[in-house]
Amino acid sequence: MLLALFLDVETSGKIQEMGVLAMMPALLSAQNSCTPKAANIIAEVAKNEFMRSPCVEAGLIPPLVQLLNCKDQEILLQTGRALGNICYDSRKCPLSLPQPHLLCEPKFLDKLKHLFTGYLRAYLCNSLQAQLIIMGVIPTLVRLLGVHSQNTALTEMCLIAFGNLAELESSKEQFASTNIAEELVRLFRKQVEHEKKEMIFEVLAPLAENDVIKLQLVDAGLVECLLEVVAQTVDSDRDEDVAQLKTSSDLMVLLLLGDESMQKLFEGGKGSVFQRVLSWVPSNNHQLQLAGALAIANFARNDENCIHMVDTGIVQKLLELLDRHVEEGNVTVQHAALSALRNLAIPVVNKSKMLLAGVSDVVLKFLKSEMPPVQFKLLGTLRMLIDTQADAAEQLGTNTKLVERLVEWCEAKDHAGVMGESNRLLSALIRHSKSKNVVRTVIQGGGVKHLVTMATSEHMIMQNEALVALGLIAALDLECAEKDFVGADLVQVLHRLLTEEHSAPEIKYNSMILICSVMGSEPLHKEVQSLAFIDVVSSLRSHENKTVAHQASLTEQRLTAQS
Repeated sequence: MLLALFLDVETSGKIQEMGVLAMMPALLSAQNSCTPKAANIIAEVAKNEFMRSPCVEAGLIPPLVQLLNCKDQEILLQTGRALGNICYDSRKCPLSLPQPHLLCEPKFLDKLKHLFTGYLRAYLCNSLQAQLIIMGVIPTLVRLLGVHSQNTALTEMCLIAFGNLAELESSKEQFASTNIAEELVRLFRKQVEHEKKEMIFEVLAPLAENDVIKLQLVDAGLVECLLEVVAQTVDSDRDEDVAQLKTSSDLMVLLLLGDESMQKLFEGGKGSVFQRVLSWVPSNNHQLQLAGALAIANFARNDENCIHMVDTGIVQKLLELLDRHVEEGNVTVQHAALSALRNLAIPVVNKSKMLLAGVSDVVLKFLKSEMPPVQFKLLGTLRMLIDTQADAAEQLGTNTKLVERLVEWCEAKDHAGVMGESNRLLSALIRHSKSKNVVRTVIQGGGVKHLVTMATSEHMIMQNEALVALGLIAALDLECAEKDFVGADLVQVLHRLLTEEHSAPEIKYNSMILICSVMGSEPLHKEVQSLAFIDVVSSLRSHENKTVAHQASLTEQRLTAQS
């Protein structure tokens, strides 16, 4: 019968028709001289895709899995073949694994390495990873890698398995409880071939998304390996070297996303790794420029690091990099450098230093950019720079080209981030300058209607920023803003904010301040009276927030006096 199977695959269909598959569980469970032959028949039958589901439906998986605990090498070999063939690309295969000691037992290893490679590949390709994780396969495979790292086929099997498992978030905790970082770094150091390094990279990348494993990889010496790869490939034009350079530098940036791993590598700004990464910024290689700028952005995640980096001249390196990419520059490099500058500008003590260094002037060169990611970071950088900096806010707020561009981007409905940041910067220019000249520039540029719309944002912080800016406009130049206020339905917006129950206390408070500020305008005053604001405000006198309640009393008095 076996000979017929080898010669004619269609014969395997007759096995099913004759009911032979239904007899196999009993033959497999008996564990006698017929057992390896029965397993061999199943393995041959299951080579044919249309027979895999019948094998599963015949209940062959449980007895086959039990046979994996057997020590007879022939039974193990045929059983593994049968399981591998049945499970290959099968969605119905129920999952179970051999006992871990079998995977690591040296005397069976050579004969079984291909068996288990196929077996585990089959499971891993069938979206059954979650079940493998629950069964604790990860620690078993990590031990296997450590014991048999000299065995190329087995090592590759483990890496394939890790690559699939590491994609699942649920696997990270199990990986973190093993010495996977040490094993992978040890294995990486021994590799010479590009393909083998790529296999390890494919495991490292998803694992490095976990903060605990990030630190383990840093402690295991992965960073030094990555720096060595960069040094070896930076001057090469070979495709595989270019790919390795990108992968290595990207992975370095990923390791810096973890707070502990980042701080460990920063070493107070004196770490050798930190210094090496800084040297990438003035490089002529775009990939290293990008990675260097992103690394600085990641190092700049706390005030102490930011202050140190600004004091040691890193801002100038970033400005020089941006200057190299103004005309038809690399968008990803622009985005990364602006991200770094934005982060560095967060500490108050850095703002004036960065302004003196000419950051705003260089950033403004990118106003003509049509790339939303660059626009977004440009806006965020300027907003951070002018926070509490009145002179800078006035200088930028009276820059007609900037205000016109902001008003244009306030209408970028296809790019919510750009639209939101444009509104916030427009508001910030007014709030931090408190300048009539800035207010007039914004009014003349058509920005008032966007600030009124911003007051209706779903984000409370944006609502509040808009209301404060509108209050300053009303206080500093109501006459000039009157027409825009009426056209943007400001009074109706304020009425809605005051009557909505879910409006935050700060929103209600600033809305009442603004109502009082616009009462000097005849058309706006009439709108306030027509909407019965006194009744609305009166109801807020009993508000649970004392500040809101007090302002409601004052506002009611003002409205009554001017009614």
